[in-house]
Amino acid sequence: MTRFNRSNNLTGWIVFAIAFLTYALTVERTASFWDCGEFIACAFKLQVPHPPGAPFFLLIGRLFSMFAFGDLTNVAYWVNMVSVLSSAFTILFLFWTITLLSRKLIGKNDEELTQGDIILLMGSGVVGALAYTWSDSFWFSAVEAEVYGMSSFFTAIVIWAVFKWERIEDPAAENRWLIFTAYLVGLSIGVHLLNLVTIPALALVYYFKKYPKPTVSGGIVAFVGGLVILAIINSGIIPGLPSMAGKFEIFFVNTLGLPFKSGVIFFIILFLGSLIWGIIYSQKKAKVLLNTGLLSLAFILVGYACYLMVLVRAEYNPPINENNPNDVLSFVSYLKREQYGSRPLLFGPSFVSRPINQKRGAPMYRKQDGKYTIYDYRPEYEYEPGSSMLLPRMYSTQGGHPQLYQQMTGLAEGQKPTMGNNLQFMFSYQIGHMYWRYFLWNFVGRESDEEGAGNLLPWDAFKKFPSIIENNKAHDNFFMLPFILGLFGIVVMYFRRQRDLLVLGLLFFLTGVALVIYLNSPPTEPRERDYIYVGSFYIFCMWIGFGVIALADGLNKFVKSATTRAGVATGLSLIVPVIMGAKGWDNHNRNHRYHSVDFAKNLLNSCAPNAILFTGGDNDTFPLWYVQEVEGFRTDVRVCNLSLLGTDWYIDQMKRKTYLSEALPISLDKNNYAFGKNDIVPFYEIPSVKDGINLKEYMGLVKQENKAIQVPLTSGDMTSILPSSVLFLPVDTEAIKKMNIIKSDLLPYLSDSISWTVGKGDLYKSDLMMLDMIATNDWKRPIYFSSTLGGSSYLNLKEYMQLEGYAYRLLPVKVPGATDGYVNSTVMYDNLMNKMFWRDLDNPNTYYDNTYLGSPIFTARIAFLRLTGQLIADGKVEEAKKAMNKALSVMPDKSIPYDQISSNFIGTLFDLGETKKALEIAETMASRSDENLTWSKENPTTKRRDSQVDLYILQTIVHECREAKQEVAAKKYEAIFQKHLAAFNMYGGSGQ
Repeated sequence: MTRFNRSNNLTGWIVFAIAFLTYALTVERTASFWDCGEFIACAFKLQVPHPPGAPFFLLIGRLFSMFAFGDLTNVAYWVNMVSVLSSAFTILFLFWTITLLSRKLIGKNDEELTQGDIILLMGSGVVGALAYTWSDSFWFSAVEAEVYGMSSFFTAIVIWAVFKWERIEDPAAENRWLIFTAYLVGLSIGVHLLNLVTIPALALVYYFKKYPKPTVSGGIVAFVGGLVILAIINSGIIPGLPSMAGKFEIFFVNTLGLPFKSGVIFFIILFLGSLIWGIIYSQKKAKVLLNTGLLSLAFILVGYACYLMVLVRAEYNPPINENNPNDVLSFVSYLKREQYGSRPLLFGPSFVSRPINQKRGAPMYRKQDGKYTIYDYRPEYEYEPGSSMLLPRMYSTQGGHPQLYQQMTGLAEGQKPTMGNNLQFMFSYQIGHMYWRYFLWNFVGRESDEEGAGNLLPWDAFKKFPSIIENNKAHDNFFMLPFILGLFGIVVMYFRRQRDLLVLGLLFFLTGVALVIYLNSPPTEPRERDYIYVGSFYIFCMWIGFGVIALADGLNKFVKSATTRAGVATGLSLIVPVIMGAKGWDNHNRNHRYHSVDFAKNLLNSCAPNAILFTGGDNDTFPLWYVQEVEGFRTDVRVCNLSLLGTDWYIDQMKRKTYLSEALPISLDKNNYAFGKNDIVPFYEIPSVKDGINLKEYMGLVKQENKAIQVPLTSGDMTSILPSSVLFLPVDTEAIKKMNIIKSDLLPYLSDSISWTVGKGDLYKSDLMMLDMIATNDWKRPIYFSSTLGGSSYLNLKEYMQLEGYAYRLLPVKVPGATDGYVNSTVMYDNLMNKMFWRDLDNPNTYYDNTYLGSPIFTARIAFLRLTGQLIADGKVEEAKKAMNKALSVMPDKSIPYDQISSNFIGTLFDLGETKKALEIAETMASRSDENLTWSKENPTTKRRDSQVDLYILQTIVHECREAKQEVAAKKYEAIFQKHLAAFNMYGGSGQ
């Protein structure tokens, strides 16, 4: 082993240790928001997550979960450690890749390297690897149970393996490395498909080695060849092979009359037999290229075979079984992510295009009477002539998206976007806002962790920001140093290794801007998407490493000793990753952060035993799945996600018992809610029932597919309608009284039926299923609606809902004027004060980003506000004081800054006689809003929404002070409010 190899191995493992220690110290101790709760639950019990799944990640997660040794609260930590370890290994292989390519920049064999050369090589590897270690986006994914840490590992090891292969001279050995790389690609499919986009660029490495005198045309052919390989894997292997197996299956079962799975078995035998024959044939005939290609295909399939876990586990129907891919036909749909729809790429409609016809697309099958029967066809829409266009960037017709397109491009309502508008949106929003902004976050600076936050430039260090931004833990200015050092690296590569620069440049493009174009983002996303593009940030960190060599070259005139020069260049360059690590530590340290799980427990503990709980999106549901599936917490509550309740497979799952929860009370049959059936129930008022329809009778008519409440669709099929905007449901008052579920003072409001206006809008399938459960349940099980749901999800039943914590309980009692539900102060006080968890919310050193400070904290503060208001109304002043003090102590301003909900605490505190506390909060919030609004006026590009929030806060403070006869304070804050009101011109009146 040469001196370089010893140094390279040792330094690489030291860098690995630094990365591992960084991530291990900052890793989240439990399940964070978004997909992590789902992945941890699915890893722990090997269940089926959302398409297209990540079976290899789940298998490794399952192994790591065993290190919890039965302590269920530690399972999440150990599954998070999968990302920690994967990310640390990513850094190791990045280091080795940088030193491998840096040797080519220096242009010496290993034996010729001097001590100065070795220091320079180690320095370039350390600087580049540590820059990626402490880069904002990669660090974020490295400390939670998401697939992106492991995905980055496979990207890193594949790139390293290809450049390692390039140095091998022995043909037999280099073919083994190609096969090894193919196996890694196969395994990566079971984690995330993003790794595949590196293949076209890496094909150039193969071309440059095999053809020492490359040409432009040859390079283009090699790149296109890489694209073909990518297409073969992405379309021919991943969904293609299961699709072929599905065609064999349908033929064998439907035509030949053989049993289920016979066609799949025959296809597997035929395909594997042909592959084995081809390998043997190429071996005997000494066809090296064919043999290597077939062996590579075989090893890709070996890695891809981890997807068999999805089929096997779906067959056992675990509690989390998204899409239920238990046969080859549903498995193909799962792999293709068909439930999410598609986005146009090169040609398609715009957001103003209108469909004029719906055709039958691919048939959909289900097992019935020993055969696969077609139960529907996937719809294919035809649009009015001339409405489709090249490169459609503005295509989404989802709620609010057309208006956003118009705002961003200046289009008038109904105006068709031109190619210029398309390109404007692509460059300004998709590439500018959704990629370049993220790139600058990592290598230039980040303003804050607020949604849509911008960048910090070096001179912003001298700029005065409001305290809410200045004190934000994600307010990180890197003074552009990583970016500049990366540019130096690009320059030195251009002059020394243009071929490698081309390869890395293509990798940078394919994992960055090309992905932006392919993903075709809508005008708004539920969260920041920077983690998608870490592959391009990975490549840029290589250039940061090469920047050390460029800096050494620049020092050549000033420092004559090569060893000293290398040491000085390395020392100066190390400032870059050190600044990134020091600045980024506080906003990546998730130690002592538990509220994602505590929020889930609090929501479940808001429900009575054996309840049904309707929830909304990912953050309302995935943490609940985690605490139930992993920690076994409140498994008597059945969580019912309304986003999934419109799918037949999920409704099937809701009709089965799970843990301590009985099946949900659903009366409709499978043919009533199968795919394509009753997806939308249009409103058609029938005069004879315009005064209202009995909900139970209506659901009976839907179940019977009664023609009296059906209309034909353009496809010729029939669909149920909503014949009246008013629904009523009979109530057995005597049975309700025996259940003892209504407070005694509300019994006078109990009547023999409930009646409400559901509205004249169309119903979705999820709405229909909720109505079915309400009608079928007969109040036997408590039905709750999470308070985080959107307004339409409550079906206009709020007046019949009782707030008991974080959830509303549906009861057959209507309190006049309770448009936002009424509060059961007895139940809610017990829930909030005795049954809820608030770990480390009062710790100012714990990092809470915008996700935590949004819905979870809003929900908690609103709950306390509603409770204290009701306690005061009930004359329970002492209990109201305790509740308000609890709210202020578990969520203090020092750790959870006051928000617009907190401004309403001021009036409550005045009502409780806590004048000093009320004025202290008023002063804190008013000063902060004044500061924010002053800054917004001086920086007009600031989001106007924040200005509206601050104006609302000031207006509320003025109003509460006036109500409490605090005239001095009222005048003071009125002056501040009026000072800003005219400038923003958003509110009218005097603020009273």
